[in-house]
Order: sequence, then structure tokens, then C-alpha cells
Amino acid sequence: MRRFLLGLAATTALFSQASAELLDLEKDELKFGFIKLTDMAPLAVAYEQGYFLDEGLFVTLEAQANWKVLLDGVIDGQLDGAHMLAGQPLAATIGYGTEAHIVTPFSMDLNGNGITVSNEVWDMMRPHIPSMDDGRPQHPISAQALVPVIEDFNAKGEPFNMGMVFPVSTHNYELRYWLAAGGINPGYYSPENISGQIAADVFLSVTPPPQMPATLEAGTIHGYCVGEPWNQQAVFKGIGVPVITDYQIWKNNPEKVFGLTDAFVAEHPNTTKAVVRALIRAAMWLDENDNANRPEAVEILSRSEYVGADQDVIANSMTGFFEFEKGDKRDIPDFNVFFRHNATYPYYSDAIWYLTQMRRWGQIAEPQSDEWFKEVAASVYRPDIYLEAARSLVAEGLANEADFPFGSDGFKEPTPAADIIDAIPFDGRTPNAYLESLPIGLKSTQTVVGDQIQG
Repeated sequence: MRRFLLGLAATTALFSQASAELLDLEKDELKFGFIKLTDMAPLAVAYEQGYFLDEGLFVTLEAQANWKVLLDGVIDGQLDGAHMLAGQPLAATIGYGTEAHIVTPFSMDLNGNGITVSNEVWDMMRPHIPSMDDGRPQHPISAQALVPVIEDFNAKGEPFNMGMVFPVSTHNYELRYWLAAGGINPGYYSPENISGQIAADVFLSVTPPPQMPATLEAGTIHGYCVGEPWNQQAVFKGIGVPVITDYQIWKNNPEKVFGLTDAFVAEHPNTTKAVVRALIRAAMWLDENDNANRPEAVEILSRSEYVGADQDVIANSMTGFFEFEKGDKRDIPDFNVFFRHNATYPYYSDAIWYLTQMRRWGQIAEPQSDEWFKEVAASVYRPDIYLEAARSLVAEGLANEADFPFGSDGFKEPTPAADIIDAIPFDGRTPNAYLESLPIGLKSTQTVVGDQIQG
């Protein structure tokens, strides 16, 4: 009944506005996909708060089994758009895996991931981690503490296995980044071997996010990188310990995006703009008044049709805290960011970082020019659509002009060394120079041939 009344009120308001733009929607009945993670929140909020209805959009939200099923659904038209891994539109557009031109006019969030290890591995790591005066481990925790653990596993003839959610996921690249920053080689890809385990010290494989805790508990993997609530779930279940968040790996790193086919955007420009308007409003609601709405967001996300985890588990990260060991709850107010820090703006430089990581580990097999990186980024990330939607919200008094990067050339200022765990700055304008600066990983001219690095 609550949803019916909400929808009725929003629909009444919609038609009372008699907006010409709303009457020009090319398509008003839409189905969007998502994976059960807290960073799908802008979609749930846009639905529950009536922002989609305000735009004249009648949206169905549908949880998907995994990231591949979700991407395939968008490509074949079963879904009009979806909550996506930021690497998915880029990989599809350049033909890595499934080939299709996918674009994003909206970045869904910053941060939101963590790396968790089993209790056994944590006990082995802990002697190699400095302690604070109160006896708790000092953060951020370097992957160097994992080196003796891996050596012990190797001495027993056991592989050290870790899980990530998809080959082109932020989680794969963040886990690899953390490992490499600690001197551990996470392995390479080649056109002939897409396992990502060539020359690896640690063997990474795909596990769907909701299955991470159970797979860890079964001993199939010894750690994983995933979004919330599946790190905090390990703490609540007493089966693992998160060792680092992605905010501690790379401060305010980009996370998920909202993806649609380029064809959908071309055929439905007004509908696309309306969707982006609704998502911007949802992101604003999630972050406004110092996260005052987050408790309500937690209740929404806890419902079975969205994330379906206990409210207490979701609240740990969504309300500005993160629990490492049981009882070791620390303030990380920006663990989940949905609007501030221009979180929703689709920066070319964010896209280029993902492309550099694909190149670093061999998913992009051949050397590419700086211009190639920029051209691919501009073909996938669409700040023009985003800014048009934002300007219309400002014009209607629904948003503040100062909250948007009007006039941006699409590139963030370089990320300083102090904000990244390996103290190597990132400038999206010079991707090949960045690749050269990373101690582990393919340099700009190198390739993987067989199990060897050449060049």
C-alpha cells in the first residue's frame, strides 16, 4: 500500500507539471538489472522515493544471477540498462570478452569494497602487522604481511587462492593492485590464456558476490575482494577478517556505473536524460545532510528484493563505519560515497585508470598510444549526457550548480601519491607514463608470450 500511495502521489505530481519534455519520452516502461550489493542503492532509492515516476518512467528493478548474465541482458535487450562493473562497458566496447558498444552517462559511487581473508590466514598475517598503542592492528595493512603466508602455503605444496567477482571488475584490479603494492605478483592474462594466472604468486578466480562468505568458509578460497555487505558478513559470521578497504588502497576511487547500449542512448535520448536525472536525485538524497538518510537507505536495501542482508550488516558500512575484527569498528565516513566529491560524474580519467589496469595485466594484449586510451574513454563515458541532465535539474531548482563540475574537460586532477597505497600518483592524461611507473605489471611496450614477458 505504501508503494501504491507513493506511486500515486508521484504520478499526480508528474501530470500536474505538464512538462513537455516528459511527454516526449521515447520509452517510458523500463527494466533495469542489478547485482545484490549496497552500491546498487541509487536505483533502489530512485524507485522507492518516486524519482523515476517524477520523470514519467515506469521502472522495474530485477536482481541478476551474476555479472555476465546482467551484461548479456543489456546487450540482447532483455534489460534496458543496469548497475554495472565500471570495467564492463569498457571491456565490451574494445571487444574483450563479449563485444558490444556499451556506454555510461552516470557513475554510481565511489569506494565501497574491501579485501577479506580467512581466520586462518589472518592469524598467520597478524604477527607481521604493526600494532597501535591499544593493541589493535595499524591500518592500512600492506600485502607484505601476506608474503610469509604465501611462502608457508607454497612450502606445503598448496596454492594460495583468492576470489574476485569478475575478470574486468574493480575488485579484480583492486585486489591485484594491493597484492602488487606488497610485492606479490597476481598473474597475467594473454589472448591464449585468460585465467589471469600466468606467472602468479596468488591464484585469483571468479566467485559471485553473495557466495563469497560461504566459499571462504568452505576453504575453497583463502580471501577475496568484494563489495558490501559481503565483507561485513564475514565478520558477523565469524569466518573472516577484512584487512583493508578500497578507500585505503586508493582514496575515493570510482566504482560501479550505470550502463546502457550506445544504440539505446541514440534511439532514446530523452528517456536516457530522464533516467540520469532520477539517478542524480537519488544520489543526492543518499549523501545529503551528512548522510542523514542512510538509515532509511539501509532499511530499503535490506529488503529481499534488493540486497536482502541483515540491516545491521548493511549499516556497518553504509552509515560511515567499517568493522574489521569483531569489535574493531573504525570510522570511515567515505566508505560509501554516492554524490559528494563529484561521485556521479563519469570522468574520462576514471575510465582510463581501468584501461591501464587491463593493459597492466595483459587483458589489453598489445601496446596502445595515450590517444587510444583517451578515445576509448570518450566513446564509453558520456559526461555530455550527465551535464545536460544536471543543468536541467539546476534550472528547475532541484539541484545546486556548485555541486557539479560544469566546465570540466573530463579529467580529474592527478591523484596524489599520498592517496594511494603504493605512493605512485595517477594522471589519466598520461596513461603510458603511469604504466611505466608501476614496479609489477606490463610496461607500455611489453606483451605476454606463452608464460613469458617480452619487450
